[in-house]
Amino acid sequence: MEAKVKMQRLNPLNDYIFKRIMGEEESKDNLISFLNAVLDLEDRKKLVSLKIIDNKELTKEMIYDKSGRLDVRAKTADGMQVDIEVQLTNQHNMEKRTMFYWGKLFLEGIKKGDDYINLTKVITINILDFEFLDLDKFHSKYHLWEDEEENYLLTDLIEVHFIEMPKFRAFKEKDLKGNSLHRWLKFFDKMLSEEDLKELIEMDSAIKRAEKKLEYLSSDSETLALYKAREYSLHERANMISSAKKEKSFEIAKNLISMGLNSELIIKATGLTFEQIEALRQKSKN
Repeated sequence: MEAKVKMQRLNPLNDYIFKRIMGEEESKDNLISFLNAVLDLEDRKKLVSLKIIDNKELTKEMIYDKSGRLDVRAKTADGMQVDIEVQLTNQHNMEKRTMFYWGKLFLEGIKKGDDYINLTKVITINILDFEFLDLDKFHSKYHLWEDEEENYLLTDLIEVHFIEMPKFRAFKEKDLKGNSLHRWLKFFDKMLSEEDLKELIEMDSAIKRAEKKLEYLSSDSETLALYKAREYSLHERANMISSAKKEKSFEIAKNLISMGLNSELIIKATGLTFEQIEALRQKSKN
């Protein structure tokens, strides 16, 4: 008897896969569970239903687009909008990018000629696979508070979340049994062991459903092809960002060399190696 070949577990934080797990009508129970975990609402305020919106057809052109944005959007019965975006690479524009898309959704909440009172709350959730904020916590929440009166909230119409996966992975006090957000973030880890996955599934029926969907996607040849295409696209984008950053570092180093700074200071300022800086010095002398 031939041994059964184990399927590769797809990366849940590949934005195409994340959208398939969370952003489809048949999967909205997964989204409700995840949102309740992130928002940490009181029992009487927990989400029980929502509508998936803006679920555009995932074309090959969109998958291959290096700058394409595959977010998950939903709206609750009272009109509150929620937008989730996964970012695997630091593009060094996260705060502005977040406010741009938050503002866009906020404006979409009102039609021309409507009263401002009809504007509804927009919640933006960013799941980042890089460290972004100079804070020890892996989950940060932002609202619009008065600068000196810390308990005075101007309005609750704006709410922004940042979840930094590297900080969660390093977090020593994970409470998988008692904290549903910890369970979801553990589930999102592409290096999750079979033992840990089995434990999560036994603890949480929503994660069991999500893993079942992930297994189904892993067995579908068309999904696998689009997944690999998206992985390639995201890898190319990361390389472009890295190359642009390196080029900028070289330009800064050249300027600092011309100013007469020593190599130790230039290393600290640019992150380049001693050998790279010395090679630039030689070129500047020729």
